[in-house]
Amino acid sequence: QVQLVESGGGLVQAGGSLGLSCAASVRTFSAYVMGWFRQAPGNEREFVAAIKRSGGSTNYADSVKGRFTISRDNAKNTVYLQMNSLKPEDTAVYYCAARTGTYSYTTPNEYDYWGQGTQVTVSS
Repeated sequence: QVQLVESGGGLVQAGGSLGLSCAASVRTFSAYVMGWFRQAPGNEREFVAAIKRSGGSTNYADSVKGRFTISRDNAKNTVYLQMNSLKPEDTAVYYCAARTGTYSYTTPNEYDYWGQGTQVTVSS
């Protein structure tokens, strides 16, 4: 079993920055592909970013490319999402997710484990 706990959400003004962390309770964190997703009220959960096991390859949704950066520290069992130039439309609950595998998966149903989510609110 994998337990994921997100932290770092909050309220920020448009144009500002926020960093999220996701700590994993798992024996071999480096065996898991990690992803970030978000869900705004009334919307489906959508892909934000993913990172492969070694951290050498990343994938981003077009809507966040150039503004968000996903990274991981396998020694700390943690994945990060640095969010810059935030926009009101980035407002959502952000979830981290994990699965074993070799690709940077981009759909929610491809992930097996989920955190409880952290709220990010961007004011205009």
